[in-house]
Amino acid sequence: MTKKLFGTDGIRGPVNKYPMFSDLALRLGLAAGTYFRTSDDRRHRVVIGKDTRLSGYIFENALTAGLCAAGMDVFLVGPLPTPAIAFLTTDMRADLGIVISASHNPFQDNGIKLFSRDGFKLDDAAEHAIEQMILDENIQWDYPAPDKVGKAFRIDDSQGRYIVYLKYSFPAHLDLSGMKVVLDCANGANYHVGPVVLEELGAKVIRIGCEPNGLNINLQCGSLFPEMAAAKVRECGADIGIALDGDADRIILVDENGEVLDGDQIMAICAEDMIRQGRLSHNTLVATVMSNMALEVFMKERNGVLLRTPVGDRNVVEAMRNAGAALGGEQSGHIIFMDYGTTGDGLLAALQVMKIMRERNQPLSELAGLLTPYPQKLINLQVANKVPFENCPLITAAVRDAESELGECGRVLLRYSGTEAKARVMVEGENKSMVNRLAAQIAEAVKEELG
Repeated sequence: MTKKLFGTDGIRGPVNKYPMFSDLALRLGLAAGTYFRTSDDRRHRVVIGKDTRLSGYIFENALTAGLCAAGMDVFLVGPLPTPAIAFLTTDMRADLGIVISASHNPFQDNGIKLFSRDGFKLDDAAEHAIEQMILDENIQWDYPAPDKVGKAFRIDDSQGRYIVYLKYSFPAHLDLSGMKVVLDCANGANYHVGPVVLEELGAKVIRIGCEPNGLNINLQCGSLFPEMAAAKVRECGADIGIALDGDADRIILVDENGEVLDGDQIMAICAEDMIRQGRLSHNTLVATVMSNMALEVFMKERNGVLLRTPVGDRNVVEAMRNAGAALGGEQSGHIIFMDYGTTGDGLLAALQVMKIMRERNQPLSELAGLLTPYPQKLINLQVANKVPFENCPLITAAVRDAESELGECGRVLLRYSGTEAKARVMVEGENKSMVNRLAAQIAEAVKEELG
């Protein structure tokens, strides 16, 4: 199946450029409503949430019009994190959940991703069927009778439901009293819920990126710019810094010394704790090909397994479901706890780490010492064409030479971005200067053949 609209995580792009047009969003509403409306006589439900981008109003209204025309009742919950929509879709027994967000992208972009009634992202078959309807210029829509069209409702208690859900993921016998927390919400979807959850658990919260204006989402803040949270941690003497992205499904942490922890280090902390408690199913951790080799060694030392997948949290979740795994994620900060949710949830992940800090009475810096990442160099390069790397002799020669020099103590990964015209060169190994040199050599080969 060749998809033309849906990428690795829904539909995404610059606003008012293809495919992020309002008329296409309306057709998406019609198509999704038609696909999920069954033949029984019950009312069908859709939950729609969004982040704080100015353009969210465009797509919220266009989707609502299409869905109502297709006979679906629409429940609008306003700005809420992506994982909140996954939760509310199942909690409200909806047939479909929709998130309007471009995640960590700047405000100029927006996107639309869909969740099925079980809270998981749609599979390829469903996306393909919906896409075919959208792109069929001759389609005859199966409109319901006038008395069967949908209604739209604003749901005022959705934030409260999600707050309770998050607090239930934290042990009832523990609280965060006396803990000082820097929370950077990237001026995104968790700007309200995040501080409330932490404060109700007893923490003193220092807020960053909690004043969205529609244009400042992810702007020099959040998980892409953790140095903001790190500086504030050092300034305020905080115990931990939490940096979320625009739709709050990924997280980067900062320890009390201002040192930044990525997704690999967070997964190591949580995996080790779950192994201790016998809660890590099959002693298996799921991560992508981008995760550091040190994480693989970490799991082997604990008689565990690191199962690798292609990049993308949807690939991680699929592998977790197939393997019956309880924990998985990405180096970029998507962390999935299958015992609690169906997709990455930044704040939930932070709560799990703070639980461990409380139970062991250890600062985050000590927990972070469980994993020392190997030196890793990632270079992103603009390319004119995405030619298979194996068809490029200069590139294959550079990779072969690098792998020979690294031996078993390092690796090379070449891949194309799923959303941009870019090639990504990643080299890691035990020697930092060697890693940087080899990455630069491969990057030069990529520029020469594909630039």
